[in-house]
Amino acid sequence: MKAYRLIFREYSITAILPLFIVLIAGCSSTKYIEDYQSIVKKVTIDSVDKPFEEEAYNYVQKDIRPNSKFGINIFFYNLFNTKDGKYKTTNIKPIGSPPPILDSALVEISRSQIEKFLKSKGYFDARVGSNIEVEEQRASILFKATPGALYHVDKLSLQIPDKALQDIYNTFKKGDTRLRDGMRYDEDSLVYERERIYQIAKEHGYYDFLRPYIRYDVIDTAHHTRKVGLRLYVDNPQGKTAHKQYRIGETNILIAPNPDGFPDSVRFKLNPQKENSIRYTDFSKRFRRNPIVRYDFLKKGDVYDIRNENLTYDRMYELNVFKNVKIDFYKDSASRDTGRLIHPVIQLIPQKRMSNRIEGEIPFNAGTVGFTLSNTYTNNNLFRGAERFEFQVKGGLQSRIGQESRLFRDIYQRDLSVSANLTVPRLIIPFYDPPLGGNGMPHTTFSSSFVYALQKDVATRRIYINSITYDWVETKSKLHSFTPLNFEYRFGDLLLTVEEIANILGNLASLPLLERSDLTLGMKYTYSLNGDKLNQKRDFIYFRGNIDIAGNLLYGLSRLGGVHPNPNARFYGTILGLPYNQYVRPEVDVRWYKSLGGNRQFVARLNAGIGYGYGNSNIVPFEKMFFAGGSNGIRAWQARTVGPGNYNREVVQDAKQRQLLFGIDQIGEMRAEANFEYRFRLLDKFIGAKLNGAVFVDAGNVWNVRQGPGKSAPTFFKLDKLAQQLAVGTGVGFRYDVEYFVFRFDIGLKLKDPQFAGSDQWVIAKYFGDTRAFKDDYYARHEPDRYRFFQYNFGIGMPF
Repeated sequence: MKAYRLIFREYSITAILPLFIVLIAGCSSTKYIEDYQSIVKKVTIDSVDKPFEEEAYNYVQKDIRPNSKFGINIFFYNLFNTKDGKYKTTNIKPIGSPPPILDSALVEISRSQIEKFLKSKGYFDARVGSNIEVEEQRASILFKATPGALYHVDKLSLQIPDKALQDIYNTFKKGDTRLRDGMRYDEDSLVYERERIYQIAKEHGYYDFLRPYIRYDVIDTAHHTRKVGLRLYVDNPQGKTAHKQYRIGETNILIAPNPDGFPDSVRFKLNPQKENSIRYTDFSKRFRRNPIVRYDFLKKGDVYDIRNENLTYDRMYELNVFKNVKIDFYKDSASRDTGRLIHPVIQLIPQKRMSNRIEGEIPFNAGTVGFTLSNTYTNNNLFRGAERFEFQVKGGLQSRIGQESRLFRDIYQRDLSVSANLTVPRLIIPFYDPPLGGNGMPHTTFSSSFVYALQKDVATRRIYINSITYDWVETKSKLHSFTPLNFEYRFGDLLLTVEEIANILGNLASLPLLERSDLTLGMKYTYSLNGDKLNQKRDFIYFRGNIDIAGNLLYGLSRLGGVHPNPNARFYGTILGLPYNQYVRPEVDVRWYKSLGGNRQFVARLNAGIGYGYGNSNIVPFEKMFFAGGSNGIRAWQARTVGPGNYNREVVQDAKQRQLLFGIDQIGEMRAEANFEYRFRLLDKFIGAKLNGAVFVDAGNVWNVRQGPGKSAPTFFKLDKLAQQLAVGTGVGFRYDVEYFVFRFDIGLKLKDPQFAGSDQWVIAKYFGDTRAFKDDYYARHEPDRYRFFQYNFGIGMPF
């Protein structure tokens, strides 16, 4: 019976998927509709120029568009929304999409919209006809276009009576204009230019400027030449000879007394004092003036610019202490500028100051299960300057399952961490006041934490970490993070006996790292590009690079103190009696996102890093080592179960040692992973959200790069051995998208496993061969480890 369950578990995935496809392909929706109805199976738009084909198709009404080729949306809709052989008319479940039922009225609307679209693109004589063919309640719709000749703009003329506004427009019109003599007539270009003129005006003081002031006239100069004249008007306000330009006057900043806002029945008395033309009135008595005022970009005397207004909105919200921000302007007609001043009134409603959040998660992988529980206290305004303070306590454990062990019977790892972070919304740099970035809120973060980790019967680790980090935004797509001070004090104890240490040490390079007590003093820098585009379906390249450097300052001080290198020692020098680490650890993450239209996307990713100890240390700390596998890496393997190189756990002497060392013997000083993923939409409606699918291939490994005890030859990186040392997996994934976050479930299948040799590395052949014999042989040599072809990964958010 146990064997039967094991075989069923391994083969269930491959058995279900073909069955699933057969069900979808064989499912016919025509049996659920009335005799007089038909389902649209095909829509064709003929004789439309190729650049406009896809856009023209968007004008076909959605209710008569055929679903995807595989009909997955319809399959699930039919599964949940049919009864007694017919579609339900009530109690319809929001799962999948209904079949596109032919409606002649929608066909006519689509035909008319496609025709209007072609006219808007310069085909003034365009005509579109429609034809419907029905066979066995299956309909095909053909939209046949006769575009006619394409019209171009013969001459473009401007009429802007306001000379000041005309001069501003002439200065900027060549930069990004879509209007020029000889252009193809295109209404989208006219709309684009209207929006551009509106934006230019609002950026140069024209606070009252409205879009309706901008209009076009199209003049058919000569029908036979297929050319038209185009005249652009920017009218003045009715009864006025010009538009008014405004400058910023006095600013009032008002903070409501509580999160309920400003009561209508209460009259508030403003602060009588002004500083730098800003009157600051805090009715809540919770905020200091300077931290708020510094993010008001509407300065007295400046020409009104809508960009500064939007910038003030953005920064006030990014302070993360106000739940509502409102900016109004009132005009001072009595001023000597003859009513050309506008005075901003910034109204801020504070949010709750303190909150407490309890979170839990269950990290699950085939073979292990665990849980973590955390409590986070947050104070959003600790020192009345929008400083964010967080105090978190987090604990968790990880347990092996399988081998007939009950859930949480074999707990092999326990973790506890306590951390405190203070984030200040500006860059606190001694003797330097950096200018505020216009693209994002800068932050200075002071962080302190304690981490305790217990590997059952192996080792305990305790780490104290203190750091100062500066984060700033160069542009919306370019982010920087610099940690000039990162101090770590770690110490560990081995729980193994002397005999166990002697037996294990020959095969485990990481064991000495676990018992080491040392200091780390260094700095870190991270640069990321296009992180703001990660949720967009477009073509772009994402880059994230970071480098961690430690020990150089301490090494220099040691040399000045007269300590000289001793090549025979593991450490050359100490600080306060403790050895210190000296290493460099760069890492890069490069991704290429390619939109394939609609909800389809292809992603290619390369993630690589290396840690190298030098100077005072020939190793890097255990926490700085790399591992492979897991839900964000090579998904066909559990985390920390790949490599290093061709490492095979068979070299560990007995089952007890393998069990003790699980998760710590398969790390390395270098990592390289590549991921390829095709993403697509499965269901538009699935229990109130969207269900997306993915197909992926992952490859990579970790390696050792420096000689040392416990490092065997197969674990080292060699370029000529790269093909033999790569782990390769494939799989499918499902993403339940509820808009604000994504629940992810991936199923990975091993293809090539580097722990074996030669052709035996292609374990996919074993899967389709005598699987049972292969697994029994593996267990005999790797007890208590069992070989699993499939790996199941749950997660929140996209893998990359």
